[in-house]
Amino acid sequence: MTETHGEYTALLLDEGHSGDAAVLDRLRRDPAVVFVDRLDQQIESLRSLVPTPGPGALDEAPVWAYYSWRRTVVRLLGPASFRLLRLDRNRNKITAQEQERLRNVTVGIVGLSVGHAVALALTLEGACGGLRLADFDTLELSNLNRVPGTVLDLGVNKAVVAARRIAEIDPYVTVTLWEDGLDVESVAEFLDGTDVVIDECDSLDVKVSLRREAKRRGLPVLMATSDRGLLDVERFDLEPDRPVFHGVIGDVDVESLTGLGSRDKIPLVLRILDAGELSATMAASLVEVDETISTWPQLGGEVLLGGAQVAAAVRRIGLGQPLAPGRCRMDLDQHLDALTDPPRPHDLPEEPADRAVPAPVSHDAVDAVVHAAARAPSGGNVQPWTIAADDAGLTISVAPEHTTAMDVGYRGSCVAVGAALHNARIAASAAGLLGAVTVHDGDEGLPVATMTFGSGNARELTDRYEHMLDRTTNRRPGVPRPLDDTQAGLLAEAASREGARLCLVTDRDDIATIGAILAESDRIRFLTPTLHREMIGELRWPPLDSVETGIDVRALELDSAELSTLALLRRPDVMERLGELDAGRALGKSTADRVASSSAVAVVAIPGSTPRDYVRGGEATESVWIHAQALGLAVQPISPVFLYGVESAELEQLSPRYAAPLERLREELFDVVGAKAGEALAMVLRLSHAPGPSVRSERLADRLRRRIS
Repeated sequence: MTETHGEYTALLLDEGHSGDAAVLDRLRRDPAVVFVDRLDQQIESLRSLVPTPGPGALDEAPVWAYYSWRRTVVRLLGPASFRLLRLDRNRNKITAQEQERLRNVTVGIVGLSVGHAVALALTLEGACGGLRLADFDTLELSNLNRVPGTVLDLGVNKAVVAARRIAEIDPYVTVTLWEDGLDVESVAEFLDGTDVVIDECDSLDVKVSLRREAKRRGLPVLMATSDRGLLDVERFDLEPDRPVFHGVIGDVDVESLTGLGSRDKIPLVLRILDAGELSATMAASLVEVDETISTWPQLGGEVLLGGAQVAAAVRRIGLGQPLAPGRCRMDLDQHLDALTDPPRPHDLPEEPADRAVPAPVSHDAVDAVVHAAARAPSGGNVQPWTIAADDAGLTISVAPEHTTAMDVGYRGSCVAVGAALHNARIAASAAGLLGAVTVHDGDEGLPVATMTFGSGNARELTDRYEHMLDRTTNRRPGVPRPLDDTQAGLLAEAASREGARLCLVTDRDDIATIGAILAESDRIRFLTPTLHREMIGELRWPPLDSVETGIDVRALELDSAELSTLALLRRPDVMERLGELDAGRALGKSTADRVASSSAVAVVAIPGSTPRDYVRGGEATESVWIHAQALGLAVQPISPVFLYGVESAELEQLSPRYAAPLERLREELFDVVGAKAGEALAMVLRLSHAPGPSVRSERLADRLRRRIS
């Protein structure tokens, strides 16, 4: 083991320490020594991190690092702040907690050709806190095809070259060298204090001895072989009885392996590497060893790939993640031979925002009423109803087969039925068919709305007919111009006429609070597997998908960057990873931004939580929506996860992990909108001043039944 650390580690000096200050003073007087001080830039970068580091990092004393082989002194952040800043870009492929755990891992690397690439990858990623490096050889010019050194390192011990590289990246990594390399006798000493062993040496006797000692100690051994991306993993920590080299070489005599030349090693190497799996170029090269080439070839790119493979395996071991023993090949040529075109982005057809509202399917008055009812909004545009009509009247009932997890107790479906009933009343009034309306319990206690056709009309309904047909969801960001008292009064009256109460929030701070609540609800929806699956299942990508149900992605009003990000948000594995980290604060950012651009948030409150109350809430929601749009406002419904979860047990069923946060969010929303005891919330509407929407949602015809009497 080498003790001359100054040849390959930085001397760390604290200017506040008298002894260190004297050394720095002496170095400053030496004209051959260069001082580099870019501490201000490091501190500025440290302060810009998200989240902002605490006082412990910001107030940590800096150090001077003296690199004797470069005759250079560099001013650096202290160890904690240095590590925080240097490894910040690892997050969250490696979390801060995982990074701290890896800091306690010590890795021993034997052989510093491929091993240099391994040490480099481990250092870059902060995948260990200590390294033990062993190699007796010095760097030669022929090594520079694969060893990431320079011509300035020629003649320097390979372990020293690697250690210097590490120190210049991170002077706080603990590095210990065995510049005489390892032999059978020194293997045990090398493994003292080592957690993971990396074998990249050429000596077969050392390879076998290393594994036997690692097996005795219960240490994992990794080896990357620079041909077709071969990675060997021997988990002696998990399988203490596992034979070395997976048993492919049998029980060999170590002494017989000492001092073998390149050609003499080939038979055993072929057994280790599996001759049948070698690349053709490697197999042909082995035939030429000592004839036209001096030893077996290695390419720099394949060596660097090996470094990346081993670093990934060390991370898994260090973090206790699954890593089975065995071997695998990551053959770059094989993958390059299998290149295919990537899936192309969905080509969304353009559609003018101001296109005319389609007329009813026919001029028949009853058909006009049926299709007006079908134009009602529903969560995710699932249209959870069955609408049937004949010349005598019309019924609208809940279709339970079209429910979703967020439609707790079919309450959202009841709201949709109420909205459809309100549309039917408007159309019937405009056609002179308005008659008695009742809501009664049907099968399974679900409400059924019935309207008997008569000869009546009501001016306040008839006047809303064109506005009802024009009603649509508008998710565009808006301009937060305030509503005047007249507008607010008309919207409140629109809700009260249908037996509900409108909670209209116009205070900017309260709107921001609502935005934060709804954003956190969206985050939970993304991170809850069932809710995420259903949410993504609502999206429709024309022209590939029919848009008669679900949400046309064009209606989301996303810019190109947001639309690209949506491809990531659709992936369950990405959401699972964010959930493990309890992260994903950005998942609700779009909602928070849109709410912040609103002129007001309108919440429809109903006097109870029976199915009929929610039907009443649907009628009031549609009434408010139609009036708001008639006043020139853009309207977007936002359904927080907890909207229809009235009981704590229902929230537990919705999202077991986030039930408590959902209950807290529900309480916060009730408080900020001023909901009263005993009330329930039927809908949350975002009101804004914005341009027209890109597209309108379509409807299915097969849930409408016209009976001829």
